[in-house]
Amino acid sequence: MSTALREKSYFDTRATQEMARHLHAVPRSIQDTMAYACRILAMTEQEAGLAGQISMRSQRPGAYWTLRFGLGFDEATPADFIEVDRDLHTLTGEGMANPATRFHLWVYEARPDVHAIIHTHSPWASALAAARQPLVISQMDMTPLHDDCAFLGEWPGVPIADQEGLIISEALGGKRAIILAHHGYLTAGRSCEEATYLSVYLERAARMQIRAQAFGPLTPVDDALAREAHDYLLKPSIVNATFNYWARQTHGVAPLPLPAA
Repeated sequence: MSTALREKSYFDTRATQEMARHLHAVPRSIQDTMAYACRILAMTEQEAGLAGQISMRSQRPGAYWTLRFGLGFDEATPADFIEVDRDLHTLTGEGMANPATRFHLWVYEARPDVHAIIHTHSPWASALAAARQPLVISQMDMTPLHDDCAFLGEWPGVPIADQEGLIISEALGGKRAIILAHHGYLTAGRSCEEATYLSVYLERAARMQIRAQAFGPLTPVDDALAREAHDYLLKPSIVNATFNYWARQTHGVAPLPLPAA
């Protein structure tokens, strides 16, 4: 081809504009969105008994929505979410919050940009946590976590008191994810869709890291390229379209139409 090569910024701008035109938002209530997030986590094998947690910041100051305690991700419905205050008293709905969600309050207080939190003990991320290994960004699909996944090297115990919330929120800092040694992980998103997206990719990244280590030490992706991929793959249009795809998957794949006779 004799055509002059165009700058990558041209293609980035064009793709962003086209995604805005073609990738349409799906209107959902908070409860519907959280129910889909739970089903997506279950579908990607991230259930952890009753240890898994999800919350979304409420419009009411100092309150959040969460799955009522006693249910797993795979059985969550929109009716199963309750609103609780900062002392975990139920304000809306029936039931109680998981006592371990108390540390979510500390993250919300420290991070006004965070509107949803997911915490669970998924198999591969928990394997990294058990080995006390931080995430190494060594492949493109890991880059949404580039410079955005903190590491807490010591376990403060079951997070049902205030002290654990302070420790975890300080370790998270300004990042959107954290691996908790001897424990599991947490993602903190600007939306429930983003927190879910990061959760799925964090679990995949942990699996990839553990498998790749069988071949020797990992080589991190170039910092500038990883940062570029991080910003591109975390565009809200991509995050939301991916969430919508996974939400459709929770209903099963529709059969293809029969060919015309």
